Amino acid sequence: MKSLRFISAEAFVSKAEFARRSLSSVAHNLFPLLFKASYLLEQGEVIHDLVENWPLVDFNMGKLLGTTVDYKEDLSHRTCLVCLESCLTGLRDYVLNHPSPYVKRLKVVDLTGIKDVEVQFCECKKTMGRWARTQLLSKLCLELLLHLQHTECNPGTFEISIDVLIDLFVTERNYELVVQALLKKCYCPLKICCVALRSDNLALQKFFYIIKLTDPSLLRKLEIVHNVRLEMEHLEILFNSMHFPLLMSLTLPARTFNVQRFTATDERMLTNIGEKMGEMTQLTELSMPFSILTGRIQKLLSPLKTPLKMLDVSNCSLNHADMAYLANSFHANHLEALDLSGHNIPDLYPSIFFKLLSHSSSVLRSLTLEDCNIQDTHVYMLILGLSPCQRLQEFKFLGNPLSSQALKRLFTFLCELPMLKNVEFPVPRDCYPAGITYPIDDASLCRFDHQKYESVAEELNLILLQANREDVKASTPLFGSYDAAVQETNNELGAYLIKSFKETLEKFTTSLNKMS
Repeated sequence: MKSLRFISAEAFVSKAEFARRSLSSVAHNLFPLLFKASYLLEQGEVIHDLVENWPLVDFNMGKLLGTTVDYKEDLSHRTCLVCLESCLTGLRDYVLNHPSPYVKRLKVVDLTGIKDVEVQFCECKKTMGRWARTQLLSKLCLELLLHLQHTECNPGTFEISIDVLIDLFVTERNYELVVQALLKKCYCPLKICCVALRSDNLALQKFFYIIKLTDPSLLRKLEIVHNVRLEMEHLEILFNSMHFPLLMSLTLPARTFNVQRFTATDERMLTNIGEKMGEMTQLTELSMPFSILTGRIQKLLSPLKTPLKMLDVSNCSLNHADMAYLANSFHANHLEALDLSGHNIPDLYPSIFFKLLSHSSSVLRSLTLEDCNIQDTHVYMLILGLSPCQRLQEFKFLGNPLSSQALKRLFTFLCELPMLKNVEFPVPRDCYPAGITYPIDDASLCRFDHQKYESVAEELNLILLQANREDVKASTPLFGSYDAAVQETNNELGAYLIKSFKETLEKFTTSLNKMS
């Protein structure tokens, strides 16, 4: 619902030339209203001029585009290329082109409220993801410095200092540009302040350098995801050499830990890492998938002084002792998101798992149990375990050998969870050829009866419809959930994987030649 003020703002900004000429006569408190109206209508030139002439002390994208009194719809998930590019170039020109630098009030620009989602509703259908925003801001900062060096500017321009809060996304492809922007930060009126860092496809030495430049003391979120070969000894060096007092969320790459080849030195190293994480008093989210942590969860997590709200230990080879620790730890009562994918829960530790669910049920919002060998005979038990989880919003259980009949029983129950919004369910077992084995390999994943699957999917959606649960989205993303970062850099990721495979093949060939 739009207020009369917002409708008037839309009418004003829809006539771009008139709006741009009239900005000098607009009351300062109307700029946020006009910005959101311009963003909704994708009026790039008006957005640019609004930012270039921004009269307020702060510019917070999340608040400006979020739910407001005049227009309830949240636009922060629209990463429209036209709008964001206009916004960032307007910020550069705020520094350069304002006729009276001495009266500028802008001190903080917060770009962290922008959300990258799969489906875009902007008319241009072109997005500017996190990687591209990192690239453009770094480029504009360097261009701004170059301009100030070679152009005679008003002396007041050099007094401008604006902190630009941003979630950086650094890969090999934009590494040099970001490094240059961070190295020259102190000379630039636009100060890049990294509050979250994601690093993919980056050599270890470069990762250590970039994280040092970002100022770890300001980081709230650190994601080290694909193709950064960080192992336990490197993690210990990172934690020993840098301090992360504000870090709230930590994601580690696959195979950071591998207890199968642990020595006494490795045990001491793990203890030290746990103690260092214990010093991060703000840490509430921890993701360490595809590490082998058998029997070591307590050693790693017990030093934490703040309970975890999110824990991803998917494919970490947890044993009964690990699950017992989680179920009885103080973390259990605070877990809002839990990923235990890749563990044979029904056979290995069913009672302990349901104890964990029971303890977290009052707060649990997201549960992921992919490839957990949940079969038809376990559905009733699963329903009993999920029944107390009345706050559950998301349930993902891809890769489990469930029949279409079992899925129907489960969906009938899921309709009763009042806050549920998203369900990711597996292709029914009876859609695959007889004799299929689980977990299904990638080569066989798509070899199912698509027509039968569509029929079952329709029946499942009908169950939701008949229960008046049209608000629940049910889907089967065969190759995993949408990842905006991977989607944006998939070409670079693919090239890196091919390069790694080629290097491995060359090493193997060289070894064979030496043997012969």
